[in-house]
Amino acid sequence: MWPENLFTEDRLADTLETKWWVLHTKPRAEKSLARRLFADEVSFFLPLREQTHQYRGRSKSSYLPVFPSYLFLFGGEEDRLTARMTNLVVHAIKVDDQELLAADLDRVHRLIESGLPLSTVDQLVPGSEVEITAGPLVGMRGTVVRRGGFSKVIIEVHMLQQGISVEVDETMIQPIWHG
Repeated sequence: MWPENLFTEDRLADTLETKWWVLHTKPRAEKSLARRLFADEVSFFLPLREQTHQYRGRSKSSYLPVFPSYLFLFGGEEDRLTARMTNLVVHAIKVDDQELLAADLDRVHRLIESGLPLSTVDQLVPGSEVEITAGPLVGMRGTVVRRGGFSKVIIEVHMLQQGISVEVDETMIQPIWHG
């Protein structure tokens, strides 16, 4: 995260020119993008969780993104373009509900800062409604049938009561939240 005071009220209060962007990165490029944004002094949040591995009798810790292939940028249009110019960003997702995302990210930040052990919960279980967020099918909605490295998503033709399934990398789909 940069700057360290990103989630303070006075920092977030000046939102006339700045807003949150969700940056969908190339696979395993989140930390590289964070380093580049840090060097360019662009505000960002990359939530990381510690994972400890046992290797030949020794413990080794690494920090993995909580949300693989995603980094949250807080800035203006120029900052978004700076991030896009790194060639590490696949897509910059516009955030319509800025307050909701800011509140969600603040909660994630507080959880990480607590030092408590964390694990991610993926809601993309079979039967979940999803939207495809990248690739040639971007914007299509469907239902997850199978999980794994790839998910099968059914695109339904309701009138015919039939559908077509397509395998999609799970980093290219997001759940559709109803509420």
